[in-house]
Amino acid sequence: MTLRMPLVVLRSLQVALAVALLALLWRVADGANAIDLLIGLHVGWLAAATAALTLQTVLSALRWRLTAGQMGIGLDRVTALREYYLAQVFNQALPGGVLGDAGRAVRARAAAGVLTSAQAVLFERVAGQIALFVVFSVAVIPILLRPGGLDLPAWLEAPVALFLLLGGAALVGLWRIELWPNASARRFRAAFLHALASPDVRVRQVSMSVGTALCNIAAFAFCAQAVGTGLTPVAALVLVPLILLSMLIPLTFGGWGLREGAAIVILPLAGATQSEALAASVAFGCAMLIATVPGLLALRGSFATDPTRI
Repeated sequence: MTLRMPLVVLRSLQVALAVALLALLWRVADGANAIDLLIGLHVGWLAAATAALTLQTVLSALRWRLTAGQMGIGLDRVTALREYYLAQVFNQALPGGVLGDAGRAVRARAAAGVLTSAQAVLFERVAGQIALFVVFSVAVIPILLRPGGLDLPAWLEAPVALFLLLGGAALVGLWRIELWPNASARRFRAAFLHALASPDVRVRQVSMSVGTALCNIAAFAFCAQAVGTGLTPVAALVLVPLILLSMLIPLTFGGWGLREGAAIVILPLAGATQSEALAASVAFGCAMLIATVPGLLALRGSFATDPTRI
C-alpha cells in the first residue's frame, strides 16, 4: 500500500521550510544589518531590476508564442503576454513554482490538445534554462581554464565542472538521435527540435532565450547594487546563475530560503558580506513580486470574464 502525502500538507511543509531557512539565515548572516540595507536600498536600482524582470516576461511570452505556433497553437501577442503574467502570479503565490505553467498549458489546449499544449510550455521553459546554462558556460569556462580575476574556490570548481559536463552531455544527447531509446522518445525529441531549432525560428529562439537569461542575471546584479554590492560583469555572469539555479529545487515556497542560502554562500566570492548577500537576494525576490503585479490585473480580468477559467 502506497502512502501519499496530502497536497495541503506538502505545501504547508514547503512554506514552513522556507520560513525556517530564512530564520536560520537571519541568524547566520546578521539579519538586522540586512534589514538596514534593505531599508536604505537605492530605489532606482530596484526599479531597474523590476524593469529587467518585466522585459524578461515580455521576451518569455513572445518565446512561448513562437514555440506554440510551431506546434499548431496560435496565440496573439496580447493573449500570450496576459497568460504568461497570469501564470507568474500563480507560480509566485503557490508553492512548487510550476502550477501557473500547468494552468497556462490547460488554458491553451483548445487548438491542439492538452498534451501538445503542455509540451509547448515545457519546451519554452527548457529553452530558458538551456540559455542560462550556455551563458554561464561561456563565462565560467575561461575562468576554469585560466584562473584570474574571479577565483573560484576548490570546493566549487568540482561541482561546476560536473555541472558543465552533465549539461554538455544533455545538449549533445538532443542532437544524437541514436541515443534516444524508442519511437515515442524520438518523436518527443523531433517535436522539441522543430519547436526550438527549425531554421525559420532558430535565430529568434536563441535571441529571446539569451535575452531572458541576461535579464534575469542583470536583475539580480541590479538588486545587489541597490544594497551597495557592485558585481563586475564577469562575477554576475558566473555567480548569479548558480544562485538562480537553486530556485529550481522544489523544496520551498517560490525558491525563498534556498535562493538566499545560495546567495550567502556564493556572493562573498565577489567580495560581498553575508548580510549584503542576504539583502540582495531578498531585494531580488521583492523585485520579482513587483514585476508580477500586471498579472493581478490579468487575473482580475480573467475571473471577471469567466470565473471557471482560472
